Amino acid sequence: MHEVHEPSSWRRALRALGGSRTIPRTRWTARSPWRPTPGSLFSLVLGLTLFGLGDAFLLLADLGATPWTVLAQGLSIRTGLAIGWTTFAVSVAVLLLWIPLRQRPGLGTVLNIVVISIVLDLAYSWLPAPTGLPARLALVLVGIATIGLGSGFYLTAGHGPGPRDGWMTGLHHRTGRPVAQVRLVIEVLVLVVGWLLGGTVGIGTALFAVLIGRAVALGLAVVRRVLPPA
Repeated sequence: MHEVHEPSSWRRALRALGGSRTIPRTRWTARSPWRPTPGSLFSLVLGLTLFGLGDAFLLLADLGATPWTVLAQGLSIRTGLAIGWTTFAVSVAVLLLWIPLRQRPGLGTVLNIVVISIVLDLAYSWLPAPTGLPARLALVLVGIATIGLGSGFYLTAGHGPGPRDGWMTGLHHRTGRPVAQVRLVIEVLVLVVGWLLGGTVGIGTALFAVLIGRAVALGLAVVRRVLPPA
């Protein structure tokens, strides 16, 4: 008889770091984008709150934020409006671009605009900025991890994509181009415009680009363990 070997702790750790390859359905996932349950609404709001908080951490680190936050920051500098308001304005503008693409919003689409804008503005205004490069780099990593975890809760709530994700998927269906290619073009264009407007681009932006995919996969894996399928 052959001995059955249990996976080593090292292999289990590597497997866990791989995260989730799909968006799992949990016992809190809503059946309809517009019909929340207490669990799905809690998961959605918690996820969007963590997302906005992570965005604020990246801004406070002042080493470069996400492309969309760089755009909002640049608009804030040019207009004098608070970054929460410019984030809100960008989200609404992108949502209007859904119309020719015939995309349909859900409750998550609406709350994405409102909750992330409010949390980002409040956290960025109230939290102290770190001093010293090590602390700023650490805050960038914490911000990316927080956005990843927030994405895990928000995406599994089942209430539809945010304005940016919906625009991406709409362009994908209309053009037939791969999702990754469409996402890359959008992010690069947004980043360039934000940088030209005065937004901060730096090592934090590069770290976000490299790590956010894995952070979201890990966030989904965590949520799958916390909220297992029904």
